[in-house]
Amino acid sequence: MVTLEAAKHLALSLPEVEEKSHFDKPDFRIKNKIFAVLHEDKECIMVKLSSIDQSVFCAFDETIIYPVAGGWGRKGATMINLKKVKKSMLVDALTTAWKTIAPPKLVKKYLPEL
Repeated sequence: MVTLEAAKHLALSLPEVEEKSHFDKPDFRIKNKIFAVLHEDKECIMVKLSSIDQSVFCAFDETIIYPVAGGWGRKGATMINLKKVKKSMLVDALTTAWKTIAPPKLVKKYLPEL
């Protein structure tokens, strides 16, 4: 289990991330592009992944990590149940989402091993 505060802290610990608001929900951005949105009411966080990354994460356990319903889910929007996810998996998913959205120069600067 990961608390809402811990999820927020993990997202903000990634390079050059800022917190803003998206439809009254805390979101996390890199260069003003959203890579994660915290759904406090559902104790979930949505991350934006590539379709390949989404399929890999969702293959683990779709009760923990699953595509958002509809078109957004088909475009990589993926929900993570904070009550069930392990911290290490959340860190991996947030980092992958950050890498997916961040400009290539920033990825190379901060995460050259990826």
